[in-house]
Amino acid sequence: MKSLIIDKIHLDLLSNIEKKKYLQKVRLVKLLHADGANSNADIYNILGISSPTSFTLINELVSEGLIEKKGKGQSIGGRKPELYSLQNSSFFVLCIKMEQFKTDIAILDNNNNNISGINSLPLHITKEKDSIIEIHEFAEQLIHSSGINRNKLVGVGISMPGLVDSNTGQNFTYLTSPKEPKTLKDIFEEKFQKPVYIQNDVKTNALAEYHYGLAKNKKDVLVLLMDWGIGLGIIMDGKLQSGTSGFAGEIGHIPFVSDGELCHCGKRGCLETVVSGIAMAKMARDGIRSGQASILKKLSEEEIEQIVPFNVIEAANQGDQFAINILSQVGQSLGKAVATLIQLFNPELIILGGIMAQAKQYISIPMKHAINTYSMAQVRENTKIVLSELGNDAGLLGLADIVMEGTFKKQIELVCQKSTLSDNSKKAC
Repeated sequence: MKSLIIDKIHLDLLSNIEKKKYLQKVRLVKLLHADGANSNADIYNILGISSPTSFTLINELVSEGLIEKKGKGQSIGGRKPELYSLQNSSFFVLCIKMEQFKTDIAILDNNNNNISGINSLPLHITKEKDSIIEIHEFAEQLIHSSGINRNKLVGVGISMPGLVDSNTGQNFTYLTSPKEPKTLKDIFEEKFQKPVYIQNDVKTNALAEYHYGLAKNKKDVLVLLMDWGIGLGIIMDGKLQSGTSGFAGEIGHIPFVSDGELCHCGKRGCLETVVSGIAMAKMARDGIRSGQASILKKLSEEEIEQIVPFNVIEAANQGDQFAINILSQVGQSLGKAVATLIQLFNPELIILGGIMAQAKQYISIPMKHAINTYSMAQVRENTKIVLSELGNDAGLLGLADIVMEGTFKKQIELVCQKSTLSDNSKKAC
């Protein structure tokens, strides 16, 4: 198992015994990726194989340079067991995190070490597909400069705002054209010559929170992400909820204000017109131009036109009352919307990410006041509201996880389709 990826041609050259062993190795690597360091006893109990078989697989994977000893585990009497984990840089994932006005790209290894650092490409994504070429060229330069072995790059993960169907790999909001027969996934796979996984940005963050953040070991969690737009990730009974077409959680486009501002989706009064980075920037521009007292008035007309949410948060942190009032207004509206979510889902935890996490108490305090006003005490009393601790890494961690899990799944399915396995081995499929 010199590589995690074996195609159909090479798989056909293996005997059924070799295929069975490869399947067991993939499952073992998958386990270590998901759970971290484990002992031989943990491994054979979880995988449902014998101790000698597990130990043989471990030794072979150690000799192949994919796993390594990682210290000693806890003992309940007797010798402490050896722990085994994946070696750093055994595999890599190219992570492309797209926002409306910039795209962050990084290469993470199988242990979520950032090999390349976060590289930002200023890019305004629209329906036009011209930016695909720019993203691909920028990413290829990063792969080349990183010096990684391209054969160890198992796939590409792309997170995007908008209506994303992760099953088909299509975005119905951005980089889309009704005349284009190929999906976005197809186009990127042709360019990178690697498997590509595309997911909505909020769902990507929700997965990261569930596996690595504050939602770990929780069952019912809502993840709210506010950057230029606002979206919702729903984890119920320990599973990410996607809905029939993958569009679950489009909270930004629920009706919120009667006869309100025109939203970019074409409807009026969407939540996103009052609770989003776009709304914050508009409130700041309108207030400054109407004569509101603020340190933001020092900005030039060009800078005011290009104002971003961070400018408002920075001003609030300097005690600017105008900026504080904007964040408070956003927090109140958000709290009213979240009160409805609490009534619907009764979550144990709500995690605030993106701009909301950066704005901290300026948004969270008025938000909590609104929740207390608009939701029933008995429903909300067991719901905790916290700020994400993953920061800008959330999207990247989620993407790496999506690609690695997708890779394991595909390899297991491929072996199971191409093999005549015993009934016992088929259970692994």
